[in-house]
Amino acid sequence: MLAILIASTLFVLLVTLLPLLRLSHWVIRGMDFPRLQFTAVSSVLLVAQLLLLDDEWLITPILIVITALCLMWQLFWILPYTFFWSKEVKTSINHNTDNQISVLTSNVLTTNRNSEALIELVKHHQPDVLVTLESDKWWEEKLEVLEAEMPYTIKCPLDNLYGMHVFSRLPLDDQEISYLVEDDVPSIHTTLELRTGDKVRALFLHPAPPSPTENPESIQRDAELVIVARSVAESDLPVIVTGDLNDVAWSATTRLFRKMSGLLDPRVGRGIFNTFHADYPIVRWPLDHLFHSKHFTLQDIKRLPSIGSDHFPLLTRLSFTPSKGKEQTGIEACVSDKEWASEIAEKQQVSKSDVPTPGE
Repeated sequence: MLAILIASTLFVLLVTLLPLLRLSHWVIRGMDFPRLQFTAVSSVLLVAQLLLLDDEWLITPILIVITALCLMWQLFWILPYTFFWSKEVKTSINHNTDNQISVLTSNVLTTNRNSEALIELVKHHQPDVLVTLESDKWWEEKLEVLEAEMPYTIKCPLDNLYGMHVFSRLPLDDQEISYLVEDDVPSIHTTLELRTGDKVRALFLHPAPPSPTENPESIQRDAELVIVARSVAESDLPVIVTGDLNDVAWSATTRLFRKMSGLLDPRVGRGIFNTFHADYPIVRWPLDHLFHSKHFTLQDIKRLPSIGSDHFPLLTRLSFTPSKGKEQTGIEACVSDKEWASEIAEKQQVSKSDVPTPGE
């Protein structure tokens, strides 16, 4: 029993320390994802240690302290995405629909053929904007029925798991499909015109994940997030960035994106909103995101039912309330954050000037 507890403590310590390394290998960066699961394992292990270890053993307090510190460190990353934390984005009290914008983000999974499920969700929730990820020509043809009510579209069908489509009730302008870091991984850049006539800069992203089957390192994903963050930080327009970022909300790299961009996360203080993997309740984390500038407050955010994909859709409703929103604060970058961001961008030889700036 002692050997099992020691081995378990060493495992918990290892998976806690690995993400502290600023290495981009997928094994290291992959440790950012299951922090919820590591928190649960650490909690169970700590209870087991308290119940089973002999107080007279010299190693007992060492094991307990290590596990407790690891648990506290995991909680540091997780707690902001619970009701125990203060909300980063204020709840809107403005119910004027002219000021609102709703965005439904859905990674449809290219091989999924349940297009009717997504179409029904769109009909039921009536989002202003639908963005689909992993959508190919088949999905494009199936979703054409939405164009009767969502006539403004941007289409980038691909069969490499990185196709993207945007359907909108709101007018789109200055549309551009850009390949920021990798030649086969697109992003969509445009401006949306709200019912009030105000223009919003919108960016739809789906960088490739670090994994043994795709990019062995996260540097491509991280570089795309860094240059987008730097670009929108200087935007004169309100900004919305959404998509499947293939990174969890609580990772160091997503925090770096928030720090460098100045954008807010409406999930902070409200919940985790795990969107992946839809088929495995025990192994889920938040991969689909929507970040926005201080011009907006939140009407509602929720995860929608499964459409047969490995991702759940995410629906976010915002209110354009600049006077109220300016009271909101996110997280700020320090000198080391800026140095890290520069290092990431330099490794991929990309810069914020590579990012389209529609409407600017």
